[in-house]
Amino acid sequence: MANHIGERVRLTIFGQSHAPAIGAVIEGLPAGFRVDWDAVQSWLDRRAPGRNALSTSRREADVPRALSGLNANGETCGAPLAIMIENGDARSGDYSSIIETRAPRPGHADFSAWARFGEAHDARGGGMFSGRLTAPLTAAGAIAAQLLARDYGVETGVRVAECAGIEDRPRKADPIDRALLSKLRGQAFPVLDADSGGRMREAILAASADRDSVGGIVEAYAVGVPAGWGSPMFGGLENRIAQCVFGIPAVRGIAFGAGENSGFAAARMRGSGHNDAFFLDGGEVRTRTNRHGGILGGISTGMPIVFEACFKPTPTIGIEQDSVELVGSVQTVLKGTGRHDPCIVQRAAPVVEAGLAFALLDVAYDS
Repeated sequence: MANHIGERVRLTIFGQSHAPAIGAVIEGLPAGFRVDWDAVQSWLDRRAPGRNALSTSRREADVPRALSGLNANGETCGAPLAIMIENGDARSGDYSSIIETRAPRPGHADFSAWARFGEAHDARGGGMFSGRLTAPLTAAGAIAAQLLARDYGVETGVRVAECAGIEDRPRKADPIDRALLSKLRGQAFPVLDADSGGRMREAILAASADRDSVGGIVEAYAVGVPAGWGSPMFGGLENRIAQCVFGIPAVRGIAFGAGENSGFAAARMRGSGHNDAFFLDGGEVRTRTNRHGGILGGISTGMPIVFEACFKPTPTIGIEQDSVELVGSVQTVLKGTGRHDPCIVQRAAPVVEAGLAFALLDVAYDS
């Protein structure tokens, strides 16, 4: 199985959507560190379901509980830090027909999981493939963000850059700095332009009314990362960030770079237009633009790290869709059951930030 990630800091995710609990085990944290659990809870609250009409009605407290790894003073003691988050609002009965017939839901991992694990796969709520498992990832990322800020002065942030085809205001006039990250961090639906955010929310509710769903794009940032973090080839900083981010269900792509002429847009440019010119800024080497997104050759350049992660529409919808009953091998029609988000982008934003923070801490300890 591949529920673990990390080189110097090791993260293992455990649990299923409808199991008694989910959680994370983190190895390699420095001893003597006092985790700010209120801050961890604030990250989990940003991701949590059931907070408004834009998300699933499944409501989970998502309170992290440390099972090991702390001493009597509440500080990390060098042992693996094990965190448990209880599942309190699972309704397994919503999946009884799917479990009985093994009819895969279009867009979900039901069929591929059945092909890999057979009838032993836990199909309730998607089992181990559920977005529910992003809660422990978020908790681990929140802890990593605290260490990044304390030991390296690194801060992270995210925004909803696009949702349902509606784009947030272009970021040309907004430098990627700590003030921008602070502004975004204080929003439940993080955008630069409130009007754009309002139209995104309206589009999500309209899709929900049509028993359908929408996707979008999350843009993530890290400031304060010094030049020199990372490695070439397969140990590149982009590789390790992407590995964390692709662990989030529904991610379909990731592109690095800041500005309109970055990421996949680079394929349509000339080198003279895409290259970032170097200059000296008070004796420090900087680039005038940041189309490279803060990483060259798999190694940080000292410029802000920027990337976009795109999310597909939530696969469970109320519209009937064709499927097959794997038990009996007959054609069937499915209609979405259970409680699901009409759009996961706003809830996925802190998870993307968590994946970025964890990857950066792991690379920091490895550089």
